[in-house]
Amino acid sequence: MNTLILTHADVEQLLPMDECVDVMAGALIALAKGQAHQPLRMIMRPPDAAGLMGLMPAYRSGERAAFGLKAVCVFPGNTARGLDAHQGAVMLFNAETGEPLTLLNASAVTAIRTAAVSAVATNVLARQDATDLAIVGAGVQARWHLAAMAAVRPIKRVRVASRDFERARAFAAEMGFHVLAPIDAVDSVERAVEGADIVVTATTATEPVLKREWMSPGAHINAIGASAPTAREIDAATMAAASLFVDRRESTLNEAGDYLLAAREGVIGPEHIKAEIGEVLIGAKPGRTSGGEITLFKSVGLAVEDLAAAEHVYRKAKEFGVGTWVEF
Repeated sequence: MNTLILTHADVEQLLPMDECVDVMAGALIALAKGQAHQPLRMIMRPPDAAGLMGLMPAYRSGERAAFGLKAVCVFPGNTARGLDAHQGAVMLFNAETGEPLTLLNASAVTAIRTAAVSAVATNVLARQDATDLAIVGAGVQARWHLAAMAAVRPIKRVRVASRDFERARAFAAEMGFHVLAPIDAVDSVERAVEGADIVVTATTATEPVLKREWMSPGAHINAIGASAPTAREIDAATMAAASLFVDRRESTLNEAGDYLLAAREGVIGPEHIKAEIGEVLIGAKPGRTSGGEITLFKSVGLAVEDLAAAEHVYRKAKEFGVGTWVEF
């Protein structure tokens, strides 16, 4: 039995953003139609460890049935070391025999597919004339989200804010070569989001970095960080005022600190979730209903997304001869 090993560089080569956006839309549609199965992720948080480990299994039925599993370690301190906070592997298994088909770098898969899912949400929730982008955070997810937002809206202006202003400046200098729009580093989140049509929060914050009074009517927010139940990026007032959309209800109700902490304060409940993005994509639930509505997509990241990305990359790798085959 041979297994294909795909590195970080291999995944980036084989999973361009525009393709990944389409792949993620397909994964969310399959989930909404009941064609995919995933339990809640299992998280191990040893009290004396510097990070945590998560296990995310998934299965998709149909003609191309497959099992997938992501094993990922999350180390928030990695950012200071110049490393992605997410480290691990995504595995794809043959649905008939259980044989491991491929092993992919999880940092690359997570970074690209997370941003691509935000692009899917932005495409169905943001106003069609949204061109002004604010990014809170200047790490790996900020970089990929810039590309993702530019893939679905004609971005004309970008402002980026970070706890470390020098990181925001470095981001603006580096990413200015990748998009046509001017990128400005600013010294506060409030300045970044002022007048923004699209806001991305991609931080490791545990307390809110975004406040309701800063948000413009009609803005769309992609809340990417704070996937732990005890952390949040969005204040309770914004959560209450916004029309809330999620990737998966069950995951949000159990894992998303932005939702859980606001619910604990009594300002929202399960009924506040308007729809899963997959339900909007298949027409089962409406998305944005007015130009002045603030929409918020809370992302927690799903195993079915990793599975879909792994399948797409595996097929392309075999087609183009990318990666390293090993006897397993």
